[in-house]
Amino acid sequence: MEGELVCHGTKVSRSVNMENLQNGYLFSEISMRELEHIQKYPNSKLIKLGIGDTTEPIPDIISSAMGEYAHALSTISGYRGYGAEQGNMALRKGIAQTFYRDTGVKANEVFVSDGAQCDISRVQMLLAPNATVAVQDPSFPAYIDSSVIIGRSGNFKEETGKYEKILYLNCGPENHFFPDLSNTPRTDIIFLCSPNNPTGHAASRLQLEQLVEFAKANGSIIIHDSAYAAYITDDSPRSIFEIPGSREVAIEISSFSKFAGFTGVRLGWTVVPEELLYSNGFPVIKDYNRIVCTCFNGASSIVQAGGLACLSSDGYQAINAVLDYYKENAKIIMNAFTSLGLKVYGGKNAPYIWVQFPGSRSWDVFNEILEKTHIITVPGKGFGPGGEGYIRVSAYGNRESVIEASRRLKIFLK
Repeated sequence: MEGELVCHGTKVSRSVNMENLQNGYLFSEISMRELEHIQKYPNSKLIKLGIGDTTEPIPDIISSAMGEYAHALSTISGYRGYGAEQGNMALRKGIAQTFYRDTGVKANEVFVSDGAQCDISRVQMLLAPNATVAVQDPSFPAYIDSSVIIGRSGNFKEETGKYEKILYLNCGPENHFFPDLSNTPRTDIIFLCSPNNPTGHAASRLQLEQLVEFAKANGSIIIHDSAYAAYITDDSPRSIFEIPGSREVAIEISSFSKFAGFTGVRLGWTVVPEELLYSNGFPVIKDYNRIVCTCFNGASSIVQAGGLACLSSDGYQAINAVLDYYKENAKIIMNAFTSLGLKVYGGKNAPYIWVQFPGSRSWDVFNEILEKTHIITVPGKGFGPGGEGYIRVSAYGNRESVIEASRRLKIFLK
């Protein structure tokens, strides 16, 4: 029949690991529900406080640097082809000097990339398929999903909402959003995000010291995600490498996405210290370099020019003005929920507000808020079983929308 789709089946089996993934990716599911809501209410003024996507323009000093570099590619003198897979050395030096001053991190240990989420999967490739994994619960879904894809997760258990071979470390208000290491079994890999997505908690120096000691005692590797470090307002460490001994047990992944508004531009980095060794004494950095050279041709040279502009004195100042804008948004949202008597966490050191709705299912709260207020949030259950009963609200939005969202929520939840 004309127009009918004709499918041809191959003899290639689907990966059992891909079959083991549960449903769709969280943020794709939210985007789908957003689209359905718009179709149902085409005249509604939808406010998006869900997916953590920056909204304010990139400062001109940074976008101009990218524009000038792009234009120079049209000239004989300015054209450049392939760059180093590990990144522009000037940018690698700038990252080490700006974010890791006095920590011992060297430029050759910094690997520039197209973003932290991609690096999470690249780091997963470093280790054997039978390596054991621990994640915070709740946590960013990519740590678990990439573990499933690589084949480390075991089967999913519907009754618990967990994969049988992944260790879920409870991180709730009862333990200050940090795992109780006194009764935590050993794993090869420990994923830790600080400031945390979704709870907004920034680990204290004491907490990170305990984690480093735990990793050293157990011969584990910490994968530390510091993508939101620029939002820290107190004396919480901005890097795991501020902690003595961490260079022997940790890798750090970070990003320009939330720091500089590069969510669509794409730029990040990973630090692999020279002291980090496998059990046989082989340096991890050599394998990571091989993975980068095999799987990646390097971040866009245009984008890296923007990264260098971010680290200039004027660029850094301009970025911090935008960060202050988002921090003020977080205060407005926090005050709205707090005024309603709800338990509210995060917001101080991160652009996320973690709101508790005791006795409620988080997807039900998400759906009800969307239906009644036309506001997109994120259900806590999407970050793991430990997120049930919570929603995550993002501080990314223009000020007018954030104020209006706060007004609607106060009316609906009062």
